Amino acid sequence: MRFIHPEFLFALFALAIPIIIHLFNFRKFKKIFFTNVRFLREIKQDTQSKSKLKHLLILLSRLLAVAFLVLAFAQPYIPAGNQQKRKSTRKISIFIDNSFSMDAVSKEGALLKVAQKKAHDIAMAFSPSDQFQLLTNDFKSTHQRLLSREEFLLETDQVQQGPSAKSLSEILTRQHDALFTGNADAESDHIVYILSDFQKSQMKLENLSTDSSMTINFIPLQSVHQQNLYVDTCFLNTPFIQLNASNELTVRIKNNGEEAIENIPLKLLINGEQKSLASISLNGNSTSDVKLSFTVSKPGWQKAELSITDFPVTFDDTYFFSFNVRPSVQLLAINGKTESPNLNALYQSDPYFILKNANSEQLDYSAFRNYQLILLNEISNLSSGLVQELKRYVQQGGQLFIIPAPDANLSTYNDLMTSIGGPDYLPLNTIEEKVSKIENDHIIFKDVFEKKNKLPENLDLPLVHSYYSFSKTTKNKEEPLMKLQNGNTFLSTVSFGNGQVYFLAVPLETEFSNFARHALFVPIFIKSALNGSSEISSPLIIGKNNEISYRDSILPGDNVLHLKNEALNFDIIPEVRKMDNSMILSVHDQISNSGSYQLYADKTLLSEISFNFDRIESDLTCYTTEELEKTMNGITGIKFSVIQAEGKDLSHTINQLNEGKPLWKICITLVLLFLAAEILLIRFFRS
Repeated sequence: MRFIHPEFLFALFALAIPIIIHLFNFRKFKKIFFTNVRFLREIKQDTQSKSKLKHLLILLSRLLAVAFLVLAFAQPYIPAGNQQKRKSTRKISIFIDNSFSMDAVSKEGALLKVAQKKAHDIAMAFSPSDQFQLLTNDFKSTHQRLLSREEFLLETDQVQQGPSAKSLSEILTRQHDALFTGNADAESDHIVYILSDFQKSQMKLENLSTDSSMTINFIPLQSVHQQNLYVDTCFLNTPFIQLNASNELTVRIKNNGEEAIENIPLKLLINGEQKSLASISLNGNSTSDVKLSFTVSKPGWQKAELSITDFPVTFDDTYFFSFNVRPSVQLLAINGKTESPNLNALYQSDPYFILKNANSEQLDYSAFRNYQLILLNEISNLSSGLVQELKRYVQQGGQLFIIPAPDANLSTYNDLMTSIGGPDYLPLNTIEEKVSKIENDHIIFKDVFEKKNKLPENLDLPLVHSYYSFSKTTKNKEEPLMKLQNGNTFLSTVSFGNGQVYFLAVPLETEFSNFARHALFVPIFIKSALNGSSEISSPLIIGKNNEISYRDSILPGDNVLHLKNEALNFDIIPEVRKMDNSMILSVHDQISNSGSYQLYADKTLLSEISFNFDRIESDLTCYTTEELEKTMNGITGIKFSVIQAEGKDLSHTINQLNEGKPLWKICITLVLLFLAAEILLIRFFRS
């Protein structure tokens, strides 16, 4: 047993007062004379023994009443566990998990509302003179100062849900920084409370660093049903989107719960118009890829939205993405000696493709960004400047098609191939071969053959008279699309940066092959051009992706960039810095709502940028109380306790944890009992 105010124990010297009163009884006795006292002596002896017992019992009652009164003022308590003696002041940090998973419902209501109420109970368990810190996932600068109890209660009522989700290690570091400030920390108790549903995907207890300077109290809040259906992601089945044609989108839906889901509608909206609808049925704890078909009738930037209906967790029921369908495809043919009649005949017959021919010695490198496909048409020698500009062009998302020259300087070609991670061109091979294998699963050959998964029998493939072979190493990342009978590559591709490079093994002259007159010539060059016909903007995650890369570094005029969302009345000027031929825009956590945002230069729309909430909160799998205790017990050097808060008076529980079991109320009760005993002895005990 310990005492909160042991200095009051000096008052136990007051026990001498009833003893002195008992020993020195100042009452005067009057003598009465009787003629015969034989019978009176017997009565006197009997009465005197009863009087002594009565006085001793009264003295004992008084002593015990005074003793327990002194103990009540000293406030004795039984410490909880290994609790140390309480210090003069206390600093308390209370973390309220305001992430989206707190939308779930417990027996007492929405988890966030329950957490706010429990935070009130915790604060009321402490003295008004103690200091409090309120912390949420937002990590606001205002949450780094200590508050009075009244200020803390007011701030707690203002907590709103947000998109951020922090790990337990980050939370404890922030609490440590706030509590251990000032010069009197050695004289203060530092107590931490964590009010959360303790999601496994968010808290990450296994990565927790040890800190023995704080007492950590976990208060788990458990939902009634851990059930959530959400749109995880989506992707297009082709790298380009065609106008007035059927395009296919794959949507990944996840059911994080034990119960099966049936007939939930999935909608696709483009520019506010519904373009596709599907019905979803999913078993518990499963994933489904749903395919949606849609058409786009107008060119330009398109803002798309996928949506389902699911309660109570709703933040992940929508998914935004955006893409740009160009009104035409700009092509640049960089020619060696002459223009290619085959390329001219192919592209100039369709007004959708705008082909510009340029001599390799008269190039405007700054204009490369305006073209969706660049064709290197039989250039004998590639200058180092052209190699560097082509590398930068592909890295930033351009499409490049390499057609070698009959007299190609292979060392300059290989400088380009090495820079993009492709194989080296080897000397010309004059052995006649025939194309024997086609990777018909590649997007280049999609919809080219009648049977999607099988090539036609006795297919007439290109005949090759002379060709360049390619080096075979494990370092390059090429993907062969067409192969010769001897295993050498005829047409291949390699991804580099955000772009794609296609390279042929032969020039287009008939003395090298009949490829330019073959039926496959048209779909290969058309599809490679269509790959640049649309621009798909990768959705960004709120709170993680605070930087946006914009490829075009030249703005129309000297206009200031604005990032807008009119529906949300949102308009900011992002920080801009240039890097190579692109711009990096920084938004610095100013985006807090999911949706499609427009990047403007004055009134010119440059891009549609989509932001989505992080799906890490969508998995509602949480630590149980047993798992929480087991995991924390495996981490040495941390003082912690797990408090069961559901359906309990949290203030009373906190008092017992902080001050042990208080005994002053028992002492007051005993004081009253012994005073009552004294009164009863005086009144009813007859001598």
